[in-house]
Amino acid sequence: MSKTKYALTGFGATVLSLSLLFSSSFAQSPSESQSRLEAYNKLRKVIGTVENYYVDEVTINEIINKAIDGLLSNLDAHSSYLNEKKYEELKVQTDGEFGGVGITISMKDGALTIISPIEDTPGDKAGLKSGDIILKIDDKSTLNMTIDDAINLMRGKPKTKVKLTIVRKNEPKPFVVDIVRDVIKVESVYAKRIENSEMLYVRVTSFDKKVGKRVAEELKKASWAKGVVLDLRNNPGGLLNQAVELTDLFINEGVIVSQKGRISSEDAEFKASKNSPFAQIPLAVLINNGSASASEIVAGALQDHKRAILVGENTFGKGSVQVVLPLDKNEGLRLTIARYYLPSGRTIQALGITPDLIVHPGVAPREKKDDFSIKESELKQHLENELEKIGDKKEVKKEVKSDEDNKSVISEENLWNDIQLKSAMDALKTWSIINPAKK
Repeated sequence: MSKTKYALTGFGATVLSLSLLFSSSFAQSPSESQSRLEAYNKLRKVIGTVENYYVDEVTINEIINKAIDGLLSNLDAHSSYLNEKKYEELKVQTDGEFGGVGITISMKDGALTIISPIEDTPGDKAGLKSGDIILKIDDKSTLNMTIDDAINLMRGKPKTKVKLTIVRKNEPKPFVVDIVRDVIKVESVYAKRIENSEMLYVRVTSFDKKVGKRVAEELKKASWAKGVVLDLRNNPGGLLNQAVELTDLFINEGVIVSQKGRISSEDAEFKASKNSPFAQIPLAVLINNGSASASEIVAGALQDHKRAILVGENTFGKGSVQVVLPLDKNEGLRLTIARYYLPSGRTIQALGITPDLIVHPGVAPREKKDDFSIKESELKQHLENELEKIGDKKEVKKEVKSDEDNKSVISEENLWNDIQLKSAMDALKTWSIINPAKK
C-alpha cells in the first residue's frame, strides 16, 4: 500500500482493512479476555436499558449508530462515524468543486475554529479570519456539533445565504457575518515577481494533487530569481505526497517527515531524492496560525534542515493521520491512526511550528512622503519635485501599471502594506549578502 495516499485534512484518506486493525485483539491472556467480556456486557446492558426505557422509541440500529458516533467523536476532533449520508458527502468533498463558503475548520479546545479562509472565496471576502470561533451556523449552536455536521450546514446551493455568528479575539461581543455561498474553486499555486528585485513570490493556497509540479514549473520559468518567498499563510493543508514533493525541491538529502502509529506496518519515513534542482536558492517561508497540516510539514522540514528562514506567526498544530475504514458499501469510519514527526523528531500535533522571525501582520512603518527630512543626495530630486508644484517644469507622466502587470508583479506598495512579506524580503537580502557556503 502506498504511504503517499494519506491525506492530512481527512479528504481522500486511504482505505484500510478492518481486519488489519483488529487482528491484534485475538492474542490475549485470560485476564484480558475476562476484562473485555465484562466491558462488552456493560455496553450490552446500556443498549438494552436505552431500548426499553428511553422516553422515545428508538430502534436497535439507531442506538448502535449513535453509540458508534459518540465513540468516534470522543476519541479526537478528526475521527468520526460516516453513515450513508456522510459517506456520500465525503466523496463530494474530494471532487474539489462544491457550493460553500470557502473556509477550513477544526475543533480547538472544544470550539469550532476557523483554521483559515480559502483565498478569494466568499468566506475570505466576508472578512473571516484564522482563529475565529463559529458560535452559530444560521440559528443552530455549534456547541457539541461535529465538524462534519458543521461542514454540511455551511454547504449548499451556490447563491444561497448562510449566517455565521463569530467570536473573535479582542472583539467585545459576538457578531454575525452574512455570506452568499458560491462554487469553491481553488487556484492552488501562483507566482509573481517582486518589483525592483530579483526575488520570486510563490503562493501555495492548498496542497492538491499537482502542487509540487506547479511550483517546479514556476521556479523553472523564473531562472532569473536569486531568492524565493514561499507563502504558506492560511494554507490548511492537503495531500502528504505533495508536501513531500514540494519540500524535496529544496533539499538534497535527509528525512522530510515520518509517520508513526500503533501498527508498525503503517509507519513510514519519507526522504529527499538527492536530485533537488533548487537546493541552493535562498528561501524564506511565510507562515501563520492558518498554516496547518501539510503546510506545517513543509515549513518544519525546511526549518529542521536549516534550509529556509521562517517568518510570521506560530502555525495551527495539526499533525495527525486520518484514514477511512469501510464498514460496508455505504458506511465507514474516519479514524486517526498515526502522527507526523519532523526530521528532528519533534511533533506538530497541538504544538505547531514557531517561526525563526516572529512578525505579526500589518503595514510596514516607513517615512511619510510629505516628511521634509531628506538626505543631501536626494535634495536635488526633491527641489525638482517642488518646482513641478508651481508649474516651472513640465508635468512628468507617471506610468500606470495595467491589471495584467499587477497579476504578475507584487508592487513596492503591496510590499510595504504586508510587513510579513517585507520582513521575508529583508531576510532574503541579508542571506544574499552573507552568501552561505554551499553544501
